Amino acid sequence: MRAALLLPLLFLAGCERPTATSAPQPAPTTAPVEVEETAPEFDPTASVVRINSTRQGWNPGQPWEKNSPRKRRSLGAVVGDGKVLTTSEMVADATYVELETTDGRKLAPAKVAAVDYEANLALLSLEDPEDDFFAELTAVEIADPAKPGDELQIVQVENNGTPLVTRGPVQSLDIISNFLPGQFFLAYEVKASMQNSASSFTLPVFRDDKLAGLLTSYNSKDQLSDVTATDIVRRFIDDAADGSYEGFPSLGVSTSSTDDSNFRKWLKLPDEVGGVYVSSVRKDSGAEKAGLKEGDVVVGVDGHDIDQLGYYDDPDYGRLFWSHLVRGSKAVGETVELRVMRQGEPVTIEAILERRDNDSALVPAYTFDKAPNFLVKGGLVFQELSRPLLEAFGDEWQSRAPLELLDVLENPEKYEEKADRVVFLAGVIATPATVGYESLRNLIVSEVNGVEVRDMESLIKAFDNVPGDGLNAINFASEDFTVYLDEVVSTAVDGQLLERGLSRLSRSDEK
Repeated sequence: MRAALLLPLLFLAGCERPTATSAPQPAPTTAPVEVEETAPEFDPTASVVRINSTRQGWNPGQPWEKNSPRKRRSLGAVVGDGKVLTTSEMVADATYVELETTDGRKLAPAKVAAVDYEANLALLSLEDPEDDFFAELTAVEIADPAKPGDELQIVQVENNGTPLVTRGPVQSLDIISNFLPGQFFLAYEVKASMQNSASSFTLPVFRDDKLAGLLTSYNSKDQLSDVTATDIVRRFIDDAADGSYEGFPSLGVSTSSTDDSNFRKWLKLPDEVGGVYVSSVRKDSGAEKAGLKEGDVVVGVDGHDIDQLGYYDDPDYGRLFWSHLVRGSKAVGETVELRVMRQGEPVTIEAILERRDNDSALVPAYTFDKAPNFLVKGGLVFQELSRPLLEAFGDEWQSRAPLELLDVLENPEKYEEKADRVVFLAGVIATPATVGYESLRNLIVSEVNGVEVRDMESLIKAFDNVPGDGLNAINFASEDFTVYLDEVVSTAVDGQLLERGLSRLSRSDEK
């Protein structure tokens, strides 16, 4: 008996997800700002180190194996107590991280002390605390927050260790997503023409010789850089200082603008108020616990009026999106006061902010540093749904991915009562046990052998409960047919799959 081991899935296995963050590219020959490229007024190399990481994520189409390893190189800033600040992109799925002095004379293995994938920040420390790697380095202080017009210093280091400092003004501040989609944090937009020096994935940015933030992307055409704002950097470092990182809080709502006049009339909103419409409230979130409801309109947060597009006037930074009042200005456990219009009547709500637990989400937004749960049974391949799996359908995954799976992502409340994680039939390996089922894929599993499937662990256990006729019965949420899998044949196939190259047949959180 022969069995093909490559899954005919739509996933783009082995492809690193594209991101706006990239190494600085060569700038156009004409620059609108004056750039200092040599003899900087301060020597940043005393507080800057290189970071070398080897990353190896899991293959989305074949979850029993990893993709080929990839290497990244960046600059980080020494921020005190033997810690180095970098982006979470540098440590995501990392199998090895190494610190290197800018002159290349010292190398030291490092580990992740704290990481926040949503804010795209990470702190590194030495694997060996007795290592003298930091002996000749100086921790940099954190700068005061910058404002539009303030000059920042973007630090690069040549391969020979020579520092290269590019100066540029802060043009504006905005709430942006620089790594994970849907995760928005305060950032500076800096105008500066930069050289492509030693190809660094991210760069430290200074203000008055103090750390102002991290450069996360550079557009060589427009000569604009996005820099994680000082406020966000300081909150991250302060939170991680005690060794127990809590993270940035979340209110737990999705909102939309109220600038449509007919929509405002239907919502019974007075002309003089703005507000954002609450389109959904996440289960067990701080918003739900406080009594915020779908259909409410948030017109004010902590005394700040919210306009029809969701912006408010920040006393320091100007016009910002209202989410900064939650994710950028508050800590987990703090309270936020919401002024709400509910069916035309004013309501005041106080919500205690919490950290959203990605691991407990119905559809995790990211799966870094964690092996995927899966089961191969007789050639049927089952996986737990996650956003990265949907994104594996390509750049246009929001239109290419199966509608049923996209519906889970967009409307999780419809599925949360019946599942803790959505398990679906991801693909089929052609074997004697799967004859006639080869075309099945991307179907949500509801029951196996009469047992409700709530996650991968319950699926694995359900297959242990084999019916008396020896046929495993698999039912799907949106289909009216049953797939039958012969236990004897599928067990024989499983043995041959292991012999022919599969490293394992299953993985779950409990195993």
